Amino acid sequence: MDNRFIDWKRSARHRKLLAKEFRQERNNHIVFGLDTGHLMLEPVDRAPRLDHAIRAALTLAWVSLRWGDVAGGCGFDAAFRGYVEPGRGMRYFNQLQRFFSGLDYHTEETNFTLGLTELSSRLKRRTLVVLFTDFVDSVSADLLLESLNLMARRHLVVFVTMRDPLLAGKVAAWPGDFVQAAEAVISDDILRDRRVVLERIGRAGVQVLETTAGNVTPDLVNRYLLIKQRGLL
Repeated sequence: MDNRFIDWKRSARHRKLLAKEFRQERNNHIVFGLDTGHLMLEPVDRAPRLDHAIRAALTLAWVSLRWGDVAGGCGFDAAFRGYVEPGRGMRYFNQLQRFFSGLDYHTEETNFTLGLTELSSRLKRRTLVVLFTDFVDSVSADLLLESLNLMARRHLVVFVTMRDPLLAGKVAAWPGDFVQAAEAVISDDILRDRRVVLERIGRAGVQVLETTAGNVTPDLVNRYLLIKQRGLL
């Protein structure tokens, strides 16, 4: 027995050690929000960010459906591009697969206010919202942060973003000339602004998952399992 789960009052009453037994709650609602705007077209590890996001979303959808949860999704950028109602059962995975594979690339700038407000209006109960998106700087992230603040009041939000190895490489590289030195300084400024925005998002009650494109799928599944273990939904 784990002594943290021992029920001391009942143990004293029955004169033997009794422990509480916990079971993972099922039927939790999970909705994946995929940003299909121009920033998600940027290639990372030889593939657009959106492709990595779709792969991670489908993997977690499969895992969550196997666990007995309910999964759905949406896509948005300058407009709301579609929504699939959360459903249960492994047969529903095929419908999610068709929906995510049908999301197109768009070059418009993402309207977070429109997309997240529309998504919130469709969620009828507390939901784990897994949002795949990105931002350029602290100015463009203000509207994103405002929308996340509103959504986090009712739902558990995981903000998933992928690091750009190019920026980190320029900062770490030894500058051979003035141009390379300028690139390193600018890259460092961008990364610093990015850390500030992610800290602000975390303080708003949103779980931040910043990872590499190659690790986004296992890191996201591990975060989901941790959420289930802690009973945050």
